[in-house]
Amino acid sequence: AGAGAVGLSGKDGMLLHAEKKAMVVTRENQPPEIIDLGNVGRVTRVETSLIFSLMKDGFVPVIAPVGVDAQGESYNINADTAASEIAAALKAEKLVFLTDVDGIRMQADDPASLISAVSVSEVGKLIAEGVITGGMIPKVQGCARAIEKGVSRVHILNGTIPHPIILEIFTDKGIGTMVHADDDAERGTKA
Repeated sequence: AGAGAVGLSGKDGMLLHAEKKAMVVTRENQPPEIIDLGNVGRVTRVETSLIFSLMKDGFVPVIAPVGVDAQGESYNINADTAASEIAAALKAEKLVFLTDVDGIRMQADDPASLISAVSVSEVGKLIAEGVITGGMIPKVQGCARAIEKGVSRVHILNGTIPHPIILEIFTDKGIGTMVHADDDAERGTKA
């Protein structure tokens, strides 16, 4: 389409402010245990000015999910989480995750069980019930976080097939899973 891509790290221009992430494990009848995850972090703020400048000049920013704290320490950020935080900071209307699966399925091995649309609260239930597992958990949590921060709709699509975005938007049910706010029950035109 004629756009030029520009590769950035979240460290460039302090694009992704981050802090160290720790995991808290609770066991019955024991105090919580804090697990050090090494140089894993979470986004605390996104500086959007560089992104907007590049887009204004016709460039597509491609951002590596590495954040930095005030002391200059680098942290690896989950890519789905980083994308969600960036979309929310940009006040994006839509966020699209292209992955190697069709979307969220009620039964992981049954393509016919694809969930066409799901609300943020339903996502939480599906995780608790064990329907959403493994690497799909941070992806759908990122979808929910983006919705909660103002992104209207988030789509999970299979990027290994031709034209997934067009097929999602311009077909009645879409081809993937759309995550929406709890008060937005209408899948509508997906536009």
